[in-house]
Amino acid sequence: MILCGIGDEAGNRLESQISAVRSLGWRHLELRNVEVAGYPKANLHDLPEAAFEQVVQRLSVSQIRVIGLGSAIMNWSKKVTDPWEITLAEIDRAIPRMHRLGTRLVRIMSFKPADDAEELPEAVIRRVAEVTARFRDEGLQVVHENCMNYGGMSPRHGVELLEAIPDLAWVFDTANPVFNADRSRPKPWPQQDPWEFWVAVRDRVQHIHVKDARWNPARNDADYTWPGEGDGAVARILADAAQRGYRGGVSIEPHLVAVFHGPATTASDEALCANFIEYGRRLEAIVRAVGETSAATP
Repeated sequence: MILCGIGDEAGNRLESQISAVRSLGWRHLELRNVEVAGYPKANLHDLPEAAFEQVVQRLSVSQIRVIGLGSAIMNWSKKVTDPWEITLAEIDRAIPRMHRLGTRLVRIMSFKPADDAEELPEAVIRRVAEVTARFRDEGLQVVHENCMNYGGMSPRHGVELLEAIPDLAWVFDTANPVFNADRSRPKPWPQQDPWEFWVAVRDRVQHIHVKDARWNPARNDADYTWPGEGDGAVARILADAAQRGYRGGVSIEPHLVAVFHGPATTASDEALCANFIEYGRRLEAIVRAVGETSAATP
């Protein structure tokens, strides 16, 4: 398995992100939001060209590879009724930057579901299929994440997407089922089961996000934990992946100091970086325990 992490979980600044993975002895980053000198933080596909050039140069000097792009394409902040031009523009910006960085995986989602949505609408499938095809035609692979989106509403909804779009692959997040309702079941919707979701989509998984959490009914939200200490079935899923011959990326997304889609945080890059490193060490221990010993590619 290739151990890596979502960069902005280790700090806003690219330097902090690089420092964190190098401290762990890892050689890969999954890039999402990045801040470089003179420019505010933004998703990699939204950075001004001069800022992106800084990213390219710094990664080259550091010999850090980009395993995937955590794009904002059709994510939980967007609706299927939004202008399609928003998505097309993001695709057009992402493709040349992925080629430049030599990365073939791009994480997408499938829009924020309507409050009472129980079925996967045809419009969502059509748009996810078009996005997948646009990247496929460029030799790039789309991976859909189970999150707060249509395809993440339940294992059944995820399978519906995969069956409808043969070229689509999956990035499985271990903790997202903990705080997402299973909308395939009768109301009141229960929380999803991470293991059940994993089994449903594992044949098409090409990337894994590791975070862990426990559902807190009092807060009606998740409490995030160290990997293996929550209800995300992290060790069980990684053991199953290893047994099945999985050799893709395993990318940490701690959410312990700051939550990407949560309220604004004043956490320093130093605090984020230190937490990222400790989280990575704990993941390494889990991976060793399930029989995987390599923390980086040869």
